[in-house]
Amino acid sequence: MRANVTMNKRTKPEMATDGGRPEGSDTAARVERTLVLRGDIAVIEVLAQGPTSGPRVVLLPSLGRGAEDFEPIAAALAAAGLRVLRPQPRGIGHSHGCTYEDLEDCAEDVAAVIEADGGGPAFLAGHAFGNRVSRLLATDRPDLVTAVSLIAANVGHAPSPPQVRAAIRNSANPELPREERLEALRFAFFAPGNNPEAWLDGWYPHVLAHQRMAGDRTSRQRDYAGGGKPILYLQPSHDPLAHVEDAEIFRRDNGDRVKVVIVPNASHAAIAEQPDFIARELIAYAAQLWPASKIG
Repeated sequence: MRANVTMNKRTKPEMATDGGRPEGSDTAARVERTLVLRGDIAVIEVLAQGPTSGPRVVLLPSLGRGAEDFEPIAAALAAAGLRVLRPQPRGIGHSHGCTYEDLEDCAEDVAAVIEADGGGPAFLAGHAFGNRVSRLLATDRPDLVTAVSLIAANVGHAPSPPQVRAAIRNSANPELPREERLEALRFAFFAPGNNPEAWLDGWYPHVLAHQRMAGDRTSRQRDYAGGGKPILYLQPSHDPLAHVEDAEIFRRDNGDRVKVVIVPNASHAAIAEQPDFIARELIAYAAQLWPASKIG
């Protein structure tokens, strides 16, 4: 529950530097870390890279995980000439604030990040849980969104099946035996033959719990259509949560504005399994959104 805080949706976000902390010598490799102050609601740490004048792409991570999951993809997008923003969810890195009330809280944090960086519109790419945040922001703040990419997205109207939720919890639980966690990761996140060990780390169980509650408090009908924006739907070939047939139903429901691309040999952890493939698809789609920007 939110304690002693009044939500102010019109609070103007401010940006404060966190020292820059450059990584690498060229523009694409250098990661700058800034703090976006969303009034008295939250402080959001943002990892930014790429040319400041480039079209914006905002990368939103999966349930209970942080912006670092996108590192190889972010570097590729920045090298292609895009301005890449990676907000950390509250409770990860230097991001903190009140407990999420609902999914709108998550989306408003991202809106504050876009506004603090100079305004929109931006191309939002949401992985798993991040896809709902992307779709809700496109619904509530269409002025800040050019298009949306859904990566391993559960777009169904029902919550995740109990066995999948249990596997996700077990994957994130550092107190469980290693083999039990690896088994859960193989079931919920990784396609047959792919190594799940990299995802033994990078989990924030308390963030996972709060994000899940925020998602459950928000109607799936509310963010379903993604605000009518163009959508690049990156569908893993093997996914116990986000099925290929669900992607096709979503495309039929929303028409030609939805482009479905199958990510080969990937499951729910698609950005870890196929980062190069996903980066190429995002870059190609961004080049169509901003043809005058010479992206690539």
